[in-house]
Amino acid sequence: MQSPANTLSLDEYWMPFTANRQFKAAPRLLTRAEGMYYTSDDGRQVLDGTAGLWCVNAGHGRREIATAVADQLRDMDYAPSFQMGHPLAFQFAERLGRIAPPGLDRIFFTGSGSESVDTALKIALAYQRAIGQGTRTRLIGRERGYHGVGFGGVSVGGILNNRRTFIGLPGSDHLRHTHDPARNRFCQGLPEHGAELADDLERLVQLHGAETIAAVIVEPVAGSTGVLLPPRGYLERLREIATRHGILLIFDEVITGFGRLGTPFAAGYFGVTPDLITTAKGLTNGAIPMGAVFCARHVQDALMTGPENLIELFHGYTYSGHPAACAAGMAVLDIYEREGLLVRGGELETEWRQAMLSLRDAAHVTDIRTIGLVAGIELASRDGAPAARAYDVFVDCFQQGLLIRVTGDIIALSPPLIVERAQIGTIVATIRDALNRVR
Repeated sequence: MQSPANTLSLDEYWMPFTANRQFKAAPRLLTRAEGMYYTSDDGRQVLDGTAGLWCVNAGHGRREIATAVADQLRDMDYAPSFQMGHPLAFQFAERLGRIAPPGLDRIFFTGSGSESVDTALKIALAYQRAIGQGTRTRLIGRERGYHGVGFGGVSVGGILNNRRTFIGLPGSDHLRHTHDPARNRFCQGLPEHGAELADDLERLVQLHGAETIAAVIVEPVAGSTGVLLPPRGYLERLREIATRHGILLIFDEVITGFGRLGTPFAAGYFGVTPDLITTAKGLTNGAIPMGAVFCARHVQDALMTGPENLIELFHGYTYSGHPAACAAGMAVLDIYEREGLLVRGGELETEWRQAMLSLRDAAHVTDIRTIGLVAGIELASRDGAPAARAYDVFVDCFQQGLLIRVTGDIIALSPPLIVERAQIGTIVATIRDALNRVR
């Protein structure tokens, strides 16, 4: 059977976050997906070690999601969400509110994680203005943070290539990152060292003045820059400082939301409640693009003032609360509830950690970090060629039937929450073999 790669024109599609010339010289194409596996264009089964892009939490090919979307498209393909509504959006928001951290049950729908971040930042600015704190316009992110590709997300994000290439919002600033391999290498559980890094927020308050800072946004676990775990007590300390200075705390849970850590949200895992949470990915199992911002009631209440005929938040998207996306999300919540997937990561966390740490003696490995069903395996870089070794491991694993993700010289793993113990063993064995082959 002739591979589609031999017949397709690859020139027209400008691929995102991809070395286009490198990829098109040796393309890797996926044509089907079911359960834990993709099928490649040459007919090979490829074990999904990354839940697509951190999003297919319930596994691939869920027929009930496809049926729900198809049924909804037949009933009503689209409904406007400006000054109009449809029942499913309200039903979906109500169900999401049931699994939200206490008090964060006011839901604003978006189309992606990037849109969720920009929405949360705008809500924070609007909130401060509504309570008479209009001087609070500064937004604080963190180094090595990733908050999507909107201008707001890039401004508070801490990925160098984004910040070097694109203009950031004036007034944004950054906490130091928490990655400290010298003190926390091969930690089992949360790192013991580094909680004091939360005091960077105090430093920025002293530098800029609390009266200028609207919000601080962090990923509870930084995924896209290599699975960076918060030191023990760090998030609690950040919450206390933000509260004391009237600064809203935003958790970016686009990756950690919907069971990735063995709890519905990382906020529950760490026992720290922010003022806003950004989500996407696992919200619809990757089936239909959608995001959502979970807002504390006091944040929304602050904007529900003035004449009732006026729009309280001048913000929204054409596809906010899209009927087909809501139908997908409702079906996904049914699966999560029926199969206990929002807590399964907790049930497998210890076994997952032990399996990953068994690679500590593998070639090139310098550190391993795990939490829930996430792992970051850090490799020594080649002299003068950063990220090259991890990329070669990525290609080798794909050829051997395993999809992993790499960022720099770090392997990131986040399999669907339906992963079986035997498949965890396959993931470890395949990576070990690839590390032994790669130089």
